[in-house]
Amino acid sequence: MQEKTKELRGTIEFLKREGELIEVEGEVDPIYEIAGIQKAFENGPALLFQNIKGYPRVRDIGNLFSRVDRAAKIFDVEDPRKLKFKCLEAIRKPISPKVVGEGPCQEAIIRTGIDVMGTLPIIKHTERDGGRILGGGIISVTGIRNGGTELCFKRMNFRGRDWGSLFIGMPTHLGLLRYTERRGQEIPLTINIGTPPAVSMVAGAAFLHSVVPFGSDELAIAGGLQGFPVEICKAKTVDAYAIANSEWVIEGILTPELVWETDEAEKMEKARTTPFFPEWPGYLGTALKAPKFQVTAITHRKDRPIFYTPLARSYECGLGHPLTEACFFELAERMNPGFVIDVHIPDSLLWGGGLVFQVRKRGMREEGYQKMLLMNLLGDAFSAYGLRLVMAVDEDVDIYNADDLLWAFATRVEPNKDIVRGPIGIGRISFQPQEGAGAVVQESVFEGPIGIDATVPLQLRKTVVFERAHYPVDRIDLKKWFSRDQIAAVKQMQTEYARLVAKKGW
Repeated sequence: MQEKTKELRGTIEFLKREGELIEVEGEVDPIYEIAGIQKAFENGPALLFQNIKGYPRVRDIGNLFSRVDRAAKIFDVEDPRKLKFKCLEAIRKPISPKVVGEGPCQEAIIRTGIDVMGTLPIIKHTERDGGRILGGGIISVTGIRNGGTELCFKRMNFRGRDWGSLFIGMPTHLGLLRYTERRGQEIPLTINIGTPPAVSMVAGAAFLHSVVPFGSDELAIAGGLQGFPVEICKAKTVDAYAIANSEWVIEGILTPELVWETDEAEKMEKARTTPFFPEWPGYLGTALKAPKFQVTAITHRKDRPIFYTPLARSYECGLGHPLTEACFFELAERMNPGFVIDVHIPDSLLWGGGLVFQVRKRGMREEGYQKMLLMNLLGDAFSAYGLRLVMAVDEDVDIYNADDLLWAFATRVEPNKDIVRGPIGIGRISFQPQEGAGAVVQESVFEGPIGIDATVPLQLRKTVVFERAHYPVDRIDLKKWFSRDQIAAVKQMQTEYARLVAKKGW
């Protein structure tokens, strides 16, 4: 596995062999065209753009993690639904990073005449964007309490040749570092682009602080996921470390100074009134004030370095879902071992909308545990994760099918007792516009997430009242009456849910 996970280039070669990659040879413009092509091919193959307008020696990769089955292949997991359990093992058995002298990311170094926008093909996502927003850079921060490290994606807009805004949410480890131990101080860090896949997946995850607390070594979790240490090297101009096998690294200092994220917002001097770029819920994010990031150097590989352009509102946004699901599974396991048998974040809920637990009640003493689980999660997870909806269903419900979840909701929920509210808390209006529309501050009060108990009361499980109808599909052989082509043609006509109920006999 090491060949395809040690660096992005190895991953790309693996995807070529698997038929999971399309190489785009025609010239593409980073203004609208790259984003438009990626969105048009959503949930499809990875795309390697070989010819970028204005950047003749640079390539770009997109839609890399837009399919969970592709991510599973990269990490040698046969069943994509089991990838979360490999991630859980990485959280439980991390492998510390390895410091190397220099890395491929430092083959070329730009110390003077720095021009971020002129060097990197940063894309413009939509016509309404407030600028060309960098969304594929992974922040690497070391020196957190007790030797901790963080990997995280942040939205960045380079308004100057060598400086830009870098938005940091309070719930993240970097946010906690900035507001506590390093309050009012400069923080050296690196922005890594085109990293090994395990680093990207960890950076995209929403870790629960009750499972991965402040001071944890996230580089070690990435090492546990790939099965060997992530190599890091000392940055050339700041007291920080870079991911050695990255394609690009932007070195610099996060300053205490706050700057507006866009020129338009600065002219108006008002937050949340001007557009920024699409955020993961599907709404156009708005510009705020954010810490200023001062660039001190850009390093990169010599041989046609590869840029990375994930779209925040896309299937690519789910690259961290397996690790996030692993966190929620671990939290449930600590509360009541064996009660939760699976957990899933549906694609429509993306990063932070919600998730579904599949539970197995093993006796009457566990009746009601599902509501206890919901209430604990609605309080604990919301503050760090922004959880808005959590649902518990029985083991007969397919948690990977939205129609089956809606069926469980419609037939097993009594609204007056099975819908619970979480506590009022601090909202995250930079992502969810409903949490304080019109507010001019970064945070707002949120009236509380929702929990749904869509399980059958255990005392009624064995009664005919809740016996799920079963048609005898398992007793017939369709090939007795139909050709393979006819069977395939009918299945092609069926919707996803129709294929599920036809297979199960529901």
